[in-house]
Amino acid sequence: MEIIKQFELSKEYLESLRKGIEEENNAFIQDSLEGANVADVAAILEELSMEESIYVLRLLDNQFSADILIELDEDTLTRVLKEMEVSEIASLIECMDSDDGADILNLLSLREREEVIGYFTDRQKSEQILELLRYEEDTAGGIMAKEYIRANKNWNVVQTINEIRRQAENVDKIFSIYVVDNKQQLLGRVSLKRIVLASEQTKIEDIYEDEVISVPTYMDQEEVAEIMRRYDLEAVPVVNVKNKLVGRITFDDILDIIREEAEEDIQAMTGISDTVDEYDSVIRLTKARLPWLLIGIVGGLFGAGFIGFFEEGLNKVTALAFFIPLITATGGNVGIQSSSLVVQSLASKSAFDDSFSKRFLKVLSVAIINGLILATFVFAVVVLFYQNEVSFALVVSIALFSVVLLASFMGTITPILLDKVGINPALASGPFITTANDLLGLAVYFLVAMSLLHI
Repeated sequence: MEIIKQFELSKEYLESLRKGIEEENNAFIQDSLEGANVADVAAILEELSMEESIYVLRLLDNQFSADILIELDEDTLTRVLKEMEVSEIASLIECMDSDDGADILNLLSLREREEVIGYFTDRQKSEQILELLRYEEDTAGGIMAKEYIRANKNWNVVQTINEIRRQAENVDKIFSIYVVDNKQQLLGRVSLKRIVLASEQTKIEDIYEDEVISVPTYMDQEEVAEIMRRYDLEAVPVVNVKNKLVGRITFDDILDIIREEAEEDIQAMTGISDTVDEYDSVIRLTKARLPWLLIGIVGGLFGAGFIGFFEEGLNKVTALAFFIPLITATGGNVGIQSSSLVVQSLASKSAFDDSFSKRFLKVLSVAIINGLILATFVFAVVVLFYQNEVSFALVVSIALFSVVLLASFMGTITPILLDKVGINPALASGPFITTANDLLGLAVYFLVAMSLLHI
């Protein structure tokens, strides 16, 4: 009798699973994955070949397979969908919440989407998903789920409990009951605790809370995330322009959005122009990285031109060349530090944000203090190593101080200006600011040298 090993996310299990697939040992595959966490199974499938992943998904229960699909990263999911039959995709989507189903459909071409919808057998699920497809993907309407529980204000507790039992069949997580009027307009919410503790004939309108935070369907998903973070909400109702309750957004959906936005900002700040990961193709990774690398090369060529322009001065005072890396590196570091803080503040805007003038004065104050300390330190080091060269030490320290001020200004103003014109400010924090500060730093350095050393 074969003993089935309990599922464990490890290389050993991955090899056992591959062997089971190769030998078509379906009993082992099903039994070993039984009770496993869907996130762990998704991680395993991402290590398998596409044929192996499809084989496993077809062996599992539809609900289990649907939950696994939701956990897959977008690129892997897209490849899996391409290998599946239209009827299979439709049956799996019907096992998902409406928002997850809509996300799956949005990954398909228009023709494939229509074919999948044609295979739906659950009319209510079909209508819910079709309604979600009307909204932009990055809005509250695009990320909301149609599965939620509502109660009419005129119901009593007995009616409400019966409706909760009926509606809860399609709702996995119940955080609160939303209260509506006869026109389905959102009035407030009532907790399960208050319903359970109230007498049977108590009307909902007597026990619900009329203070409820809601978001409109057109609100950007980042704003929704900020509202849920600020008020520590597990779920937030979504209303249309007439204040009719049309869906809800739960914290797990928002966590995914926060993660995605963070990944995009990190990649943008490092000079990657598209959302990619290490599993993408060589061509896509190259296209994502190349544009900003080219900008860096162009900036480097301009920098070389600057140095060539001051070649005569360098020949007279060769020691100037030794401090070029110091000037450019310091300018780049200061610029990145300043822009990172600004991007962080822009990502979590508050009603009490400082005015631009106040923010600028604060940045200027920090730059002056840092610049003075760095310039003094460098002045002392240069005087120590280049004895009796006080004028040369002054050139390096004054240039360094100026570069710190200039880089702080650039790192602060650039993200703010980009944000004003609707461009992702994180784009300013990578090679763009570094390259610009390199050029400005070199220009300042040599201009100071020309003025003080008369070269």
